[in-house]
Amino acid sequence: MADKKVIFVAFAIEDARIRDMIKGQSLHTDSPFEYVDMSVKEAYDEEWKKKVRTRILRSDGVLAIISKNSLTSSGQKWEIQCAKDQGKSLKGIWAYKEDRTAVAGVSTMVWTWDNISNWIDSL
Repeated sequence: MADKKVIFVAFAIEDARIRDMIKGQSLHTDSPFEYVDMSVKEAYDEEWKKKVRTRILRSDGVLAIISKNSLTSSGQKWEIQCAKDQGKSLKGIWAYKEDRTAVAGVSTMVWTWDNISNWIDSL
């Protein structure tokens, strides 16, 4: 395995279950990368934004879990904009097979381990 990458996962709170599934699968010993959970669980205030910005700055890339919930999630929108502002590599994965929501400025791919692994390896 190559150097471990630090990935910030941006997600709408309604999609926390998907974030948990990514975390769970990344713990398998044959996973080609290590996922570091850097999500923030506090309310969206200025302190939250400082913590998120710091975590995004420390990350190698930002993986956005994209769903219809992304369109109304002010927290996720802010995280995505912060990643762009900080010049971080940003990639989206669709959370659900039947949901192909598009978020402006986010290149989104089908959620497969090969897709995620190839993106992380490219960082």
